[in-house]
Amino acid sequence: MTASIQDLFAHNRAWAAQMEAERPGFFTSLVKQQTPRYMWIGCSDSRVPANQITGLEPGEVFVHRNVANVVVHSDLNALSAIQFAVERLKVKDIMVVGHYGCSGVQAALEGARIGLADNWLRHIQDVRHRHRQLLDSLPEDVRAKALCDINVIEQVVNVSVSTVMVDAWARGQEVTVHGWAFGVHDGLLQDLQMSVSSPEELDKLYSKAVDRVWDAWNSRAGGGTQQQLV
Repeated sequence: MTASIQDLFAHNRAWAAQMEAERPGFFTSLVKQQTPRYMWIGCSDSRVPANQITGLEPGEVFVHRNVANVVVHSDLNALSAIQFAVERLKVKDIMVVGHYGCSGVQAALEGARIGLADNWLRHIQDVRHRHRQLLDSLPEDVRAKALCDINVIEQVVNVSVSTVMVDAWARGQEVTVHGWAFGVHDGLLQDLQMSVSSPEELDKLYSKAVDRVWDAWNSRAGGGTQQQLV
């Protein structure tokens, strides 16, 4: 049964009381500073909550979410969040996280029209076109999952070549951009082995990560199971 608005306030009060009972002074210390090590760039999907998935508490992960976890150089919202995380919060790790069963990725794969969001999903359609040969060579039932992975890899590239990251690495700041995928069906994160710590390693990591996506999902042909990317 869906909770009412008043239920949400009641749940909030219960949660706050429980946190204070278990960790006295938690909120007092939380209000004094925000020093997360991690930034999470994920999908807006309600089934993919960053803190719960990673077991992190309030104040431990800085979160930016949008439809299908897209990062483009014209999106000042995303770029401003990344800049704040890197330059002010000094995060050490940025995780771009997609998820299997993403309706945005599915719509981009099928070329489905869903309204205003079509303009946003054009970015994923561009990814689909760029990797059409790889996707078309895979069994049809895994193409959406493969596109989910490839979209994450492409967004890691977009974060890595942003002026924020280029400047951060140029001044010697230690920040790594990671690509992950979340399985709504099992609650597990997959490491797509696309972790970039400098501009020099980007091209090599990109090629290997894309190849691994094809290898992993191609194993599904004939009823096999997905190879673990971790």
